[in-house]
Amino acid sequence: MGICDSMGLNSLLLVMALLLSVSTFPFLGAAALKRRAYFNETADLPCQFTNPQNISLGELVVFWQNDEKVLYELYLGKEKPDNVDPKYMSRTSFDQENWILHLHSVQIKDQGLYQCFVHHKGPNGLVPIHQKSCDLSVFANFSQPEIKNTSNISGRPYINFTCSSVQGYPEPKEIYILCTTENSTVKLDALMQISQDNVTELYDVSISVSIEAPRDTNNVSLICVLQPEPPETELYSTTLTIGPEIIVNSKTDIDYILWIAAALLIIVCCLVFVLIKWMRKKQQPNHSHEGHEHETIRVEGRESGQTEDRVEDQAPEKSDEEPNSP
Repeated sequence: MGICDSMGLNSLLLVMALLLSVSTFPFLGAAALKRRAYFNETADLPCQFTNPQNISLGELVVFWQNDEKVLYELYLGKEKPDNVDPKYMSRTSFDQENWILHLHSVQIKDQGLYQCFVHHKGPNGLVPIHQKSCDLSVFANFSQPEIKNTSNISGRPYINFTCSSVQGYPEPKEIYILCTTENSTVKLDALMQISQDNVTELYDVSISVSIEAPRDTNNVSLICVLQPEPPETELYSTTLTIGPEIIVNSKTDIDYILWIAAALLIIVCCLVFVLIKWMRKKQQPNHSHEGHEHETIRVEGRESGQTEDRVEDQAPEKSDEEPNSP
């Protein structure tokens, strides 16, 4: 027999073995079920075991695993936590009636392929009788998009805006702003800024755009739109309307104006205080000069009195014996 004949025979035997195994254990060729779950909620991992022979749970060994890590094990009708991975400890509950394992507090890292195994323990040991795979995808709803005016002050020729949404998974397809005027609607998009939390693995996304400030009497309406991965639906922000007179509507602008107003108020108060003090000083009489004049008058008065005293002292006394003039 030639080499080609030998290879053909080996291939035929391999195909026959595969067909035999599939016919004996049809679950080996079954496709994985697709399941979706949301962040921090509960995922349902079905086993789809119908138990056609009505075997008692006391004769079955049932367990779920993911990447060779055991989530849950029911050994001969009793839960057996010894083999359960710490990652899944106290996070599962088994619905025996429907053969569904509930995985609670689902995290992003929980997505992946899960397998349910059912074995029958008979006289000859454990015999596999059922297996089902389940492919779990985990989603997290993004927050409602938020649009903000990030310009420092109003009256500039261009206005800056940001559009953002947080705490979602997986990455969205896009995020953009719809700019609507009286005559048209324009899609404004930019490079999407993405950041991911190291613990939760959730995403925050945002974009920044600039538009020319309105110059006429028409208003401009802006809406932020987030497009997640299908089949999730689009998310819309509230409408932001601007006009020719740009209204300051961001906290940064308000803080800036308040600081300016406070500084101007302080300056005005200082000027008023200095002015009042100067005017009072100007209106105040010169007490030192007036006091000097009073003191001069008092000194002159004293000197005049002393002179009169000296004159009186020096006048000759009239003698009683002096004869009277004829």
